[in-house]
Amino acid sequence: MNEFEELLNSVGDVKVGDVVSGEILTVEGDQATVAIVGTGVEGVLTLRELTNERDADINDFVKAGEVKELLVVKQIVGKESEGANVYLLSEKRLAARKAFADLEGKEGEVVTVKVLKDVKGGLSVDFNGVRGFIPASMIDTYFVRDTKKFVGEEFDAKIIEVNAAEKRFILSRRAVIEEESKSQRAEAFANLHEGDIVEGTVARTTDFGAFINLGGVDGLVHVTELAHGRVKKPSDVVKVGETVQVKVLKVDEEAGRVSLSLKATQPGPWDDIDEKAPVGSVLDGTVKRITDFGAFVEIFPGVEGLVHISQISWERVENAKDVLSVGQAVQVKVLDVKPAEERISLSIKALTEAPARKERSNDSGNAAQGGQRRDAKPRAPRRNTKPEYTLPETQEGFSLADFLGEDFDINDL
Repeated sequence: MNEFEELLNSVGDVKVGDVVSGEILTVEGDQATVAIVGTGVEGVLTLRELTNERDADINDFVKAGEVKELLVVKQIVGKESEGANVYLLSEKRLAARKAFADLEGKEGEVVTVKVLKDVKGGLSVDFNGVRGFIPASMIDTYFVRDTKKFVGEEFDAKIIEVNAAEKRFILSRRAVIEEESKSQRAEAFANLHEGDIVEGTVARTTDFGAFINLGGVDGLVHVTELAHGRVKKPSDVVKVGETVQVKVLKVDEEAGRVSLSLKATQPGPWDDIDEKAPVGSVLDGTVKRITDFGAFVEIFPGVEGLVHISQISWERVENAKDVLSVGQAVQVKVLDVKPAEERISLSIKALTEAPARKERSNDSGNAAQGGQRRDAKPRAPRRNTKPEYTLPETQEGFSLADFLGEDFDINDL
């Protein structure tokens, strides 16, 4: 066999999927020309087949004259090959193939991955050249809406599934977090007691409150415990990542729940209310609520007093809504303050002058008779209703025997 026939046979030996040795001939732009050792066939090694880092410099990975172990990916046809047998080679995919082989049977192990990009339904990550996937439900202990913030980060993840044939590589960051938090959780519950003031970090906000990370366990500050005043959105009061001090209201280790209060650590609007709103003082306020029995007026943030329906106007008011409206600015006078009960009685009518009373007219019955007053008839003398009685003689010291005589015998009757 001559040298030409040997060359033809060697060319036929290069197949897609082979692992070959390649010598770097030249490096231009973002690709290198490679001679497949022992075959007389050339290949192309691009930056993309060297690393997942798009902005990398190919010169940091290959040098002319260097020999590398590469994977034959496909044969290039068309203009790029100019009729010659040219193959696309890859160092990255060879590393991934080896890594996949090494990963089989290692489900449950924890490895460090780097997030390449956010994709539909989760994150695309890299581990030793192997492209893996972390579903959104496995990123954290709660559902993560913004997955873009993880791009470029490195963190530990637990291997859930490896299937080299289907190139399936599934991992979970949540599993690592949960395992790490078990010991922290037990320690946190042991150190939490009702009434304690503790420091935590706002982990996330929802429509019904905010979750505070206390180091191993998350506690809930219900929307009603965020502030003394009315809260429309928890995000208006606290921000994710903010450090706050909260009071522990209830600890239920069995259910894994901790109830917290933010407003309990802050001065209350009713503190020193008897000094801010003494009896007799006049204050500006806003009508907040109207009920059948009156209206509630806010005189300080978080402090509402009642204007009873009888204190709205000097005139009779059947319905407070006929006189007042929500949002209306009013002036009120403080009638009574009960700080312990958080109650204040207010009055609007006390700031207006009471109308003069109408005098009764004695001539109302005479108007229909031309205004002439009839002479009053003289009253008859009052009768003595007690009759005068004359006592019988028997009641004046005489007895019945005095009238009948001495010969009277009761047996004769």
